[in-house]
Amino acid sequence: MNNSPFSMGWLMAMFDLPVMTDKERKTATRFRNDLLDHGFLMIQFSVYARPCVNFEQLQKHIGTIKELVPEAGNVRLLFITDEQWAKSVTVIGANYKQGKRALDAKVPDQVEFW
Repeated sequence: MNNSPFSMGWLMAMFDLPVMTDKERKTATRFRNDLLDHGFLMIQFSVYARPCVNFEQLQKHIGTIKELVPEAGNVRLLFITDEQWAKSVTVIGANYKQGKRALDAKVPDQVEFW
């Protein structure tokens, strides 16, 4: 990608993982923790996103997800430009408990530097 406003964006990982057994729950927790360890932010329970400053970084993180996905996992990856991400709207009910989810995910300061 070039230096257009569309070269920077967010890689979103949306997934369904089985959690019926203790082993499945442990595997799902490991996957979520792996996403966090690789710079993803929890947006919703099964929706994580991370900034990518260039196409090479995007490809790298797609490869990482392919290696991490559990055997019974279903993961959809979607790239959203930073411009599109900035236009997203979050609507939260008055009694919704946000927990550890990112209310308004922003590009981390060290990424802004690039």
